Amino acid sequence: MTVQTTTEPAVLVLEDGRVFRGRGYGATGTALGEAVFATGMTGYQETITDPSYARQLVVQTAPHIGNTGVNREDAESRRIWVAGYIVRDAARRPSNWRSERSLDEELAEQGVVGIQGVDTRAITRHLRERGAMKAGIFSGADAARPEAELLEAVKAQAPMKGARLAEEVSIDEAYTVEPADFGWTGEPLYTVAALDLGIKSMTPKHFAGRGVRVHVLPATSTFEDILAVNPDGVFVSNGPGDPATADTQVGLLREVLDRRLPFFGICFGNQILGRALGFGTYKLRYGHRGINQPVMDRTTGKVEITSQNHGFAVDAPLEGATTAPEARFGRVEVSHVSLNDQVVEGLRCLDIPAFSVQYHPEAAAGPHDSAYLFDRFIDVMAQAKTGAAADPKGEK
Repeated sequence: MTVQTTTEPAVLVLEDGRVFRGRGYGATGTALGEAVFATGMTGYQETITDPSYARQLVVQTAPHIGNTGVNREDAESRRIWVAGYIVRDAARRPSNWRSERSLDEELAEQGVVGIQGVDTRAITRHLRERGAMKAGIFSGADAARPEAELLEAVKAQAPMKGARLAEEVSIDEAYTVEPADFGWTGEPLYTVAALDLGIKSMTPKHFAGRGVRVHVLPATSTFEDILAVNPDGVFVSNGPGDPATADTQVGLLREVLDRRLPFFGICFGNQILGRALGFGTYKLRYGHRGINQPVMDRTTGKVEITSQNHGFAVDAPLEGATTAPEARFGRVEVSHVSLNDQVVEGLRCLDIPAFSVQYHPEAAAGPHDSAYLFDRFIDVMAQAKTGAAADPKGEK
């Protein structure tokens, strides 16, 4: 790949043979991955730096992308994780006082191949009808190859189903996020061990701002590594790939639940909890991606607009409490549900201190309707630590 901006010809080839032609955006070359669409009107920098998008070609449904450029502060991780980027109208120049460079330049610098000038509405409608699928972006000399040859390259890549990616995006060494660095003036109230399966930087900041010290641990951490930080609770983050491949993390979480340590999981962490309880998971037709996904919190009856990015879901009974297939963990209920398609959006254990949601309560960028979940987890840790009654609804 050449690290420079480009307006050379580019082509998007989908697994079913559909072809869209446009111009290059970002680096020049080839990008292979699963084509998915994200519906956020804002927050493109947070989207492309979300590790949950690893090995995916992201179609932005909003037509104008790159208007405000990019900066170091808004990145949600150490790098861009999307495998490729698909936009309709790329900004000719950024215009914002916080901008440090153009999105085009940032994509090129990090070697991310994109395409601009394509009908993203048509692509989105196609993916909604046919489902997320293998795809490839080809620009420069690669775009001049015969379409049959490009299609063969697309089909030859590994599918997302069965992909084990969390270890690829996780950190190599543990680090700690201190409350004092985010406005907390007293001593830390609690300590959380956070398993990084693709964590976004805003998540530990939300904890720290509430007085919680966070030890962020690699995806390969053991139960002994968790106990070594003497946590009051355990958190499992979002992340990419198929939860059916996460046997190591499922086994780890079962040790956490057996010890009755308070647990909170989001996104991939919700799927890990589902599997630890004995439920299955399955691949969604085209997934939930964007910052406008409506969810009902059944414990309060309130509807939240949520930020989501997932292509898999937990297969659990929607109505009433049921004994977990792993019966030693007791009863569990679906606590949150999607109002678009009734997909499981949260689990709550009734006999052990554990719960999870399928979306991003830190929501960067996005709505802040679900930030109360951090407070709910603090209540769970407080109850476990002191025996005091916690607010079951997590309301302050």
